[in-house]
Amino acid sequence: MFSTRSAFLVGFIVCAAAMGIALYSQHIIGLEPCPLCIFQRISVIVLGVIFLIAALHNPQTVGKRIYGFLLTVTTAVGISIAGRHLWLQYGPHDELGCGPGLDYMMDVMPLDEVISSVFKGTGDCGEIVWSLFGISIPGWTLMFFILVLIFSLKTLFSKSQEIEYNRIR
Repeated sequence: MFSTRSAFLVGFIVCAAAMGIALYSQHIIGLEPCPLCIFQRISVIVLGVIFLIAALHNPQTVGKRIYGFLLTVTTAVGISIAGRHLWLQYGPHDELGCGPGLDYMMDVMPLDEVISSVFKGTGDCGEIVWSLFGISIPGWTLMFFILVLIFSLKTLFSKSQEIEYNRIR
């Protein structure tokens, strides 16, 4: 049985590994991230920070629920971003064109317009540049977020003092 601290530490390590894979894919393999990929990475980074703080804090019942809530909200944001990205990749739309890069948009547009533009999608976001077993990168990211959501909901709604993470039901 994992202690709560160990479970949060494993969550941090998994998030760090996910970011390592993303950076390896970008800098070694040469897969340039689209704006939605960047937002998914930000969600993973925020999750990692929450996991790390929770592991260092080693919270009790109320604290576990607070961290569970923060993880759930952040994961829900990640799921919505990955879901939108998958819809852009597999949905029926021919109108997606190439748009400006995220760096350029951040320099010349206010943040709310940048977010709105990113979620409208570009040809970069609709293009599938890599897949494994027929699942694209946002598909794998979505599965990652769903697993974290299961963990966060278990943490949020656990009634016991020490949460059992040895099996997910």
